[in-house]
Amino acid sequence: MRLGVSAALVDGTLIDGDVSIDGDSVTSVGVSGGRGRGVAVPGFVDAHINGIAGVDFMTADAEGHVQAAQALAATGVVAYQPTLVSSPPGAYQEPLAAAAAALAKPPGGARIVGVHLEGPFLSKEWPGAHDPAHLLEPDWALADRLCDAGPVTMVTLAPELPGGLELVDRLVRRGVRVSVGHSDADAAVAHAAFDHGASAITHVHNAHRRWRARDPGPAGVALVRPDVWVQAIVDGVHLAPESALGAFLAAGRRFCLVTDAVEAAGMPPGSYRLADRVVHVEGGAVRLEDGTLAGSALTMDAAVRNLAGAGAGLPQAVHAAATAPARLLGRAELGVLRQGAAANITVLNDNLEVERTVVNGREAFAAR
Repeated sequence: MRLGVSAALVDGTLIDGDVSIDGDSVTSVGVSGGRGRGVAVPGFVDAHINGIAGVDFMTADAEGHVQAAQALAATGVVAYQPTLVSSPPGAYQEPLAAAAAALAKPPGGARIVGVHLEGPFLSKEWPGAHDPAHLLEPDWALADRLCDAGPVTMVTLAPELPGGLELVDRLVRRGVRVSVGHSDADAAVAHAAFDHGASAITHVHNAHRRWRARDPGPAGVALVRPDVWVQAIVDGVHLAPESALGAFLAAGRRFCLVTDAVEAAGMPPGSYRLADRVVHVEGGAVRLEDGTLAGSALTMDAAVRNLAGAGAGLPQAVHAAATAPARLLGRAELGVLRQGAAANITVLNDNLEVERTVVNGREAFAAR
């Protein structure tokens, strides 16, 4: 099939012409014609999302996962890591099993590429929206049980906690990506965590030790290390436009857009759930009753528009939404659009709104 687009973003360069797909692969890019509408770009990848469209991944059943996958495809996302927030140890079994079951089925929308555990090994100094009662010191036996219970591909933890660096080592040996977040680590400990194999920072400038001129904390370290991916929530709430652009300029091609969305994403203002906590959505922000930010109502297509609007170009914003997170997750089949690549593609109109999403060569969303 042909996508019917006028241009395509290939390895960061816009070229004129259409895109052809056969089966699950791209057979040609920039073919003659290109008289259609829109631009084809690599499909978006969300490495940190708690829920969407009324679905919370801590409580989602099979139907909920289908609903979320379809809603994500409508925002240009082709692949994602459902995120499970800090909870009692016994509460993870069902959501991990549900995610595993959803991963094993052919996608009806965006596809799961693993599960992100945000906690429970987080600092009580920086809990954010996590219930402090559920936060634990690093426990390798519990971590192993959780990883054995489902397709865990990423863990956010605070490396300064007792046993934190040892847990980084253990998770990395298992092939699990480790991200530093909800942490009070100083620069020395942050460097140590990344030296031990942690590969990212979770929502930079949010829910961790603040950057200061003589105490840069995990953000200062992550922004200057060429081996660390910098994840950011660019919703105009978690970061001012200048902060988002500054982090983007510092990190460059290591800058990863994430939504950290909760089930309120795509829903009207009101009260929703984040695991066992009630959150309130008003004015585009998601907060606990005490005003603490509790995830976001952001969608990835909006994040792309926001980053582009802050001063990044379209190729750079798409790289941050597709290629960078795919590289963070080690998924070579994602984040690229070229002849011979897997057909995971998003089509954007002139307003950078999603017109079409293709997952593994199959149409997962088309605007009507």
